[in-house]
Amino acid sequence: MAGPLLLRSLLSASTRKSLSSHLVRFPRLSRGFSIGPASAAAAATTDLNACSEPSRLRNVAVIAHVDHGKTTLMDRLLRQCGADIPHERAMDSISLERERGITIASKVTSVSWKENELNMVDTPGHADFGGEVERVVGMVEGAVLVVDAGEGPLAQTKFVLAKALKYGLRPILLLNKVDRPAVSEERCNEVESLVFDLFANLGATEEQLDFPVLYASAKEGWASSTFTKDPPAGAKNMSQLLDAIVRHVPSPKANLDGPFQMLVSMMEKDFYLGRILTGRVSSGIVRVGDKIHGLRRKESGTEKIEEGKVVKLMKKKGTNMVLIDSAGAGDIISMAGLASPSIGHTVANTEVLTALPTIELDPPTISMTFGVNDSPLAGRDGTHLTGGKIGDRLMAEAETNLAINVLPGLSDSFEVQGRGELQLGILIENMRREGFELSISPPKVMYKTENGQKLEPIEEVTIEVNDEHVGLVMEALSHRRAEVADMGPVPGNVGRTRLSLTCPSRGLVGYRSVFSSDTRGTGFMHRAFLKYEKYRGSLGNVRKGVLVSMGYGTITAYALMSLEARGTLLVTHGMETYDGMIVGEHSRDTDLDVNPVRSKELTNIRAASKDENVKLSPPRLMTLEEAIGYVASDELIEVTPKAIRLRKRYLDVNKRKAMSKRSKA
Repeated sequence: MAGPLLLRSLLSASTRKSLSSHLVRFPRLSRGFSIGPASAAAAATTDLNACSEPSRLRNVAVIAHVDHGKTTLMDRLLRQCGADIPHERAMDSISLERERGITIASKVTSVSWKENELNMVDTPGHADFGGEVERVVGMVEGAVLVVDAGEGPLAQTKFVLAKALKYGLRPILLLNKVDRPAVSEERCNEVESLVFDLFANLGATEEQLDFPVLYASAKEGWASSTFTKDPPAGAKNMSQLLDAIVRHVPSPKANLDGPFQMLVSMMEKDFYLGRILTGRVSSGIVRVGDKIHGLRRKESGTEKIEEGKVVKLMKKKGTNMVLIDSAGAGDIISMAGLASPSIGHTVANTEVLTALPTIELDPPTISMTFGVNDSPLAGRDGTHLTGGKIGDRLMAEAETNLAINVLPGLSDSFEVQGRGELQLGILIENMRREGFELSISPPKVMYKTENGQKLEPIEEVTIEVNDEHVGLVMEALSHRRAEVADMGPVPGNVGRTRLSLTCPSRGLVGYRSVFSSDTRGTGFMHRAFLKYEKYRGSLGNVRKGVLVSMGYGTITAYALMSLEARGTLLVTHGMETYDGMIVGEHSRDTDLDVNPVRSKELTNIRAASKDENVKLSPPRLMTLEEAIGYVASDELIEVTPKAIRLRKRYLDVNKRKAMSKRSKA
């Protein structure tokens, strides 16, 4: 009897209120927030007002270059509209986002402002997560382009703005961080001119070129339509930005009378509800209990994926997810009830047999091979070791992240294609935290061939360094086939130089750690994919050889003491090692086989002098991102929940020599 009773309670409006009070026990959504008691009370009072009046809706995305203040701005907007914010950067709900201080996934929330419902989308700023931006700009009718008034528009600003203009959005320009001492009204005018030029170069229409400009300090929590560094006490809020959104962003063109259709733009998984599909309702009205089906486009036509009914309708309100009874065209909602549709598919009423146009994403530019960990230390730390489990996890990731492609390879290996090292590094870090053990190949750039000519991905790089480091940086990048496009002083910063370059993606692999070392941590480097261009030739010598272990066991301090003169150590004493594991970087260009497990032999002869104390320099312990950029083509990264090790692809020294001779031949 439990099954029918539960089904009736789900479908019955009279009992939905009692159900909502138990939502606090639902598992937390993977990218969202837990559904709290306050939201349950709100769910009981949610009605159809918003969906019956699309003129009150505003769908807007917040887009910007990395670290220009998007997530902080979202915090202030939520607080202005009365949302309860549990902590700073409330929209960054993934643990890695809070640890690294970056936004990885796009997230949707809604706030109420002067009888209007604002659906707002927070987007990532890193170029590697550009797929998150591409798939959400189709859901909105407007965008707030946040630009740092001190730095001006940078590489990723151009990328996100190009996507917004392509979809016909008319952005609102928000110059952030105007409270900084170096930012003056003249500097703001200069940045506004640079942004106007960027609009024009990207082919903006006359209407898009006539963009409104606001000035803000998201950190202090205020926005103004005129330049000021210290607004009056009564105006230190975000009211003017919210009013500008209502005034300049058009309401969605909604057809409430048509059949229900929704393009899925985001997907989450919940242990209790299954798949939660999020998207913008294109037409019609959807209610809890409606019969729906999933559709996808194929070359042969539209294919039906699955048929079911709406079990739950949800909407993000501030930082809480609330239940709603129905939603109409133009609104951004989440629903549960179907198990098969994913991002890019259409959810519609059963009488609809046509799928909506899918999302077009830029192609991936880099690939890595994920395989089973076959080192002698495999199986000690992780719980998911087999190729089948690795494949299932990668396929699940490809469903929720369209910017990643997964292709099966040979012998339990999988080729994973993405936008950059950071994106794939985040995936590897998530997998190792889940208990996976992997062997990862070095990143490979994905080439194209057109008219018999080899093309490679070229990235636009913006670098800001102290004047004394310019020569070092330019020398390093010249070995990586970079070409300088522009160079000049940084406005408002004496002794700083800004470089604009174009560089092949393969040349930038592993350069970030070298750049940080060369500039003593004082430089900034931003990059974004530009285009495919003619192959620029082989790279110069960008790395030394390595010290390769030829012993198995525990590394000793006695052995490392004699190895320090040979190069830079990458391990410390007490670690486990095996034949073929990389323990250091050689001071020369060739590899050197060493024995790091050698211990001091004991004798029965007493010595008058004490043994010399072993004093070692601190080793260079690599992070995952550094390891991805460091390994060469004949090497692998061994990733476990507790360790990151570098190793040779072939552990046996004789086999390595044979394969090296074969590759030269």
